Amino acid sequence: MSKGRLPSLITALLGLLLISLACNLQSQLQQPTATQPTTQIVSPAPSPLITPTLLGQLQTPSASAMPPPSDTVAAPPTAVDVLPQGWQLLRPGLERRLINLPSNEGGVRETLYALRIDPALYEFEVGYKPGAPQRLMDWQRELDALIVVNGGYFTPEYQATGLIITNGQAAGTSYAGYGGMLAITEAGPEVRSLTQQPYDPYEPLQAAVQSFPMLVMPGGQIGYPQEDGLADRRTVIAQDRQGRILFILAQTGTLTLHELSRYLVDSEFDLSTALNLDGGASTGIQLAEPSDGVAPYSLLPIVIAVRPRG
Repeated sequence: MSKGRLPSLITALLGLLLISLACNLQSQLQQPTATQPTTQIVSPAPSPLITPTLLGQLQTPSASAMPPPSDTVAAPPTAVDVLPQGWQLLRPGLERRLINLPSNEGGVRETLYALRIDPALYEFEVGYKPGAPQRLMDWQRELDALIVVNGGYFTPEYQATGLIITNGQAAGTSYAGYGGMLAITEAGPEVRSLTQQPYDPYEPLQAAVQSFPMLVMPGGQIGYPQEDGLADRRTVIAQDRQGRILFILAQTGTLTLHELSRYLVDSEFDLSTALNLDGGASTGIQLAEPSDGVAPYSLLPIVIAVRPRG
């Protein structure tokens, strides 16, 4: 190569190098700059609060009928004797039992609260205040009762729909051809069917309360064979073959009348008769000593009271 062409070649190479550098720089300038993504913090919308008023409306048909919290009875731990079949002896002639009925999923579907009472040691009474219902705890104080439980059905005006007898005085009209009755005489209480033993206005009753339907007919036969699919809280008064009186409450509200009727017939209670009392918001029972029971959701014009015989 001649010395005259060397400067030209060097110049050309330098030109190519400058062009390459310029292209690379332009390419880098055209690429978008990577930035950190912006995170937008969104405050969640406030959830509706479950207030005591709203809770009462969800649990009861009428929030205005809900008794104050002081009427709610709890079940504190109590030292008791455990009897066969899970019964607990609270005092002579008075036993308590809690029964969890399982669901198909393996959990607890319903909890039954039961008291079994020997009428030889306890007397029974009916309380009735038409148009002037009271809290269960007020009924207990007024009647000086060891046990007080809700009674039969009543109208929106708090009038009994069936016959009521208090202190030998009758009020209302007897059911005819259906239902049952707790009849109290000097001999003691009896749970009977009005279809098999209708009310006689001349019979010497000290107290009585009627309701419907019969869940266990005399002799232990099923009293409500049809399934209506309607579940609710339930209160039952029953009598076993030994003459003892039982109060049985289904406090969760998952049983239909047919399911409860079938259960009572097949149970270990050995029942002769069982009568369905008012249920739903009315279902409630209070035991004074030990303090225990199931709280109703409404005021009550009709109750059944139990106290030790003097």
